[in-house]
Amino acid sequence: GAQQSATVANPAAGASPDLLPHFQLEPEDVYIVKNKAVSLACRATPATQIYFKCNGEWVHQGDHVTQHSTDRSTGLPVMEVRIEVTRQQVEKIFGLEEYWCQCVAWSSSGTTKSQKAFVRIAYLRKNFEQEPTAREVSIEQGIVLPCRPPEGIPPAEVEWLRNEELVDPALDANVYVTPEHSLVLRQARLADTANYTCVAKNIVARRRSSSAAIIVYVNGGWSTWTQWSGCSTSCGRGWQKRSRTCTNPTPLNGGAFCEGQNVQKTACTTLCPVDGAWSEWSKWSECGAECTHWRSRECSEPAPRNGGRDCHGPELDTRNCTSELCTHAAPGAEDVALYVGLVAVAVCLVLLLLVGVLVYCRKKGGLDADVADSSILTAGFQPVSIKPSKADNPSLLTIQPDLSTTTMTYQGSLCPRQDGPAKLQLPNGHLLSPLGAGRHTLHHSSPAAEGADFVARLSTQSYFRSLPRGTNNMAYGTFNFLGGRLMIPNTGISLLIPPDAIPRGKIYEVYLTLHKQEEVRLPLAGCQTLLSPIVSCGPPGVLLTRPAILAMGHCVEASAENWSIRLKKQSCEGTWEDVLQLGAEPCTELYYCQLEAQACYVFTEQLGRFALVGESLSMAASKRLKLVLFAPAACPSLEYNIRVYCLSDTQDVLKEVIQLEKQLGGQLIGAPRVLHFKDSYHNLRLSIHDMPSSLWKSKLLASYQEIPFYHIWSGLQPFLHCTFTLERLSTSTCELACKIWVWQVEGDGQSFTVNFNIAKDTRFSDWLVPDNEVATPALVGPSAFKIPFLIRQKIISSLDPPGTRGADWRTLAQKLNLDSHLSFFASKPSPTAMILNLWEARHFPNGNLSQLAAAVAEVGKQDGALFGVSEAEC
Repeated sequence: GAQQSATVANPAAGASPDLLPHFQLEPEDVYIVKNKAVSLACRATPATQIYFKCNGEWVHQGDHVTQHSTDRSTGLPVMEVRIEVTRQQVEKIFGLEEYWCQCVAWSSSGTTKSQKAFVRIAYLRKNFEQEPTAREVSIEQGIVLPCRPPEGIPPAEVEWLRNEELVDPALDANVYVTPEHSLVLRQARLADTANYTCVAKNIVARRRSSSAAIIVYVNGGWSTWTQWSGCSTSCGRGWQKRSRTCTNPTPLNGGAFCEGQNVQKTACTTLCPVDGAWSEWSKWSECGAECTHWRSRECSEPAPRNGGRDCHGPELDTRNCTSELCTHAAPGAEDVALYVGLVAVAVCLVLLLLVGVLVYCRKKGGLDADVADSSILTAGFQPVSIKPSKADNPSLLTIQPDLSTTTMTYQGSLCPRQDGPAKLQLPNGHLLSPLGAGRHTLHHSSPAAEGADFVARLSTQSYFRSLPRGTNNMAYGTFNFLGGRLMIPNTGISLLIPPDAIPRGKIYEVYLTLHKQEEVRLPLAGCQTLLSPIVSCGPPGVLLTRPAILAMGHCVEASAENWSIRLKKQSCEGTWEDVLQLGAEPCTELYYCQLEAQACYVFTEQLGRFALVGESLSMAASKRLKLVLFAPAACPSLEYNIRVYCLSDTQDVLKEVIQLEKQLGGQLIGAPRVLHFKDSYHNLRLSIHDMPSSLWKSKLLASYQEIPFYHIWSGLQPFLHCTFTLERLSTSTCELACKIWVWQVEGDGQSFTVNFNIAKDTRFSDWLVPDNEVATPALVGPSAFKIPFLIRQKIISSLDPPGTRGADWRTLAQKLNLDSHLSFFASKPSPTAMILNLWEARHFPNGNLSQLAAAVAEVGKQDGALFGVSEAEC
């Protein structure tokens, strides 16, 4: 040190006394690979001396290699110094701190220090922290292959090999590598079936993970059915068949073969042709004025049918004859006969005209004058066969008929008169005037049978095996031609049986049940997802003359460009078939579906098991998730759990979770949130933040939890949730304040602000039972409908026939925003009845009858015939 100080005090000749040294070259970070020493260099001008200092200690002068030169541009002296650093030097302090070196340069004006250069021993461990694993995935499914490389200095770079060939995301848009080095295949293709290897490398070594075999399989799909073959017999009873093949697509790489039958047979009967044969000849007629008489026969023993041959030969046989009339006919006899015939025809025409006038007058009268009232279209609706409401009561349906007894009596006709296409003349009398002496008495069982008796009766049927046990999610009742409604409380699921849907004289025991996803196997392929609950109504085989309406919730954000939505029905063989594609022309008149924002309404003439399934057409397609938080109402220990449920946004799933949490002793934290979950193949992540660290700590090791994309997207796992386990540092801590974030990777998220008292028992909020739910699961007859029966029939008979100014059911559909369904309404015998049935399904029990009356009145104003009231009637 004394020697170095002396050297600094005597600068070399030629140095500029007015300049501080500056570095033209500074030492840089280096890595020691194996046992090979590394070199550090620095160069400065003007400089009298340059020395290295490593880890705060001067390097011995003898370890420096010095080189002098002159800068040609400035003429100032330049000094360059090099040293070598060995592995042994670095290992002496290894583990304490990093090894570093720095240059210090002197001139007559002072000293200058260079940047620090760190010297590290390079290495790469052999074992990967996480290696990819073999998987079998369905085609178009997303794949994530994780890879965490071995520890090393410098950190290892990662690349992926597919069958020993480098995977380049720049050349394949379907592939990308995450910052955590995981390989992601957005949509699996058949070409992606291969062995995948994760390769980690740095300047020391190159490591390979074990190979992961990815097999992309294709589940088989049925082709469309062929046309039915011709009947096997040309005469009599035979059979015909149709077939399909498992080629749409063909199963590949171990994919599942199609379930169900590939051939269907059905009985057929071909009518046998019957050739015609002549009857016996009739007797000869009297000899006529032309001296001929005749006889006839008919081709009726048997008549030709089913393509049989007609009789051959003449139907009429004539021959000459002689008689008194033939030989002594008076002149002008032909004229007398003609006049007699004309008089007879005239008399017949007069009689027919009189009969027609009488019939027209009867039709003109329509229903009894004291049945109808103009208030049907202008002043709302009134109840049937009950006392009029008080003047100060604005309710339109003040008293419901008593359905608790086993016998109900109604006055008046219970079916509409079909007296002709003319519009109804509405007199000014009261709507509920007496209807005469006619009475109709209906005998039926109680509106809701006892659960045990009903299930006992069902157990004798073959279809009972596929129904859930118990009656918690089931509604049932006994119905006749008056119709009614079944509802499963707090699920949004109901079945409307309109009037006259059940044939008169028939009584049916009908059930409505909600299935849990684990009870019914609904196969989904590709991007398909379950959008609604799985609902059964039956019994199967019930004959309905008009469509019933099944209402159930869904969780889809529907748009034609993002979704293909289908209504599926389970056949008798147990296979699920598409019966309707929403937005397309229906291929059958048995089913129709109206999709609204939160619910769908299925018109069906055949009861059975239904579900709504969607297939995304783009990554912008999204489903609604309902995010709900629950936590224990009491906390006897230091640990405390918060459960975050990610549910399909339908009432039935929320009802099941609430019942489950009540059994677990959980309490609701805040109101649920809605999250739009997109078909982007990204998982759902959940994390907890902003907890007071002095009171609470999280026992979660990772920074977030994750629910796989396909677990959510399929919709077949109803109660997906994550649990955040917290620990309070003191038993006296009762307040918890934190935030829970829920988001889809590369998507929008939701934040829950959690702030509550553990010791306080929080009750379930009233919103869990929607206002429009009723406690009675079965309603029979008029009590199941908002519109009184006779009023309904009056509207139907008024609006079904085409109006002169368009004042018919089409205008009513437009007023009720249902004009997009005109083609379906028009395909039914009574379009107005379909509109009113749909209104009942959508608005029961809180529908506003005044608004409906106003819409009907606006239709009536377009056609003066609806309000033809004479002064005499007033």
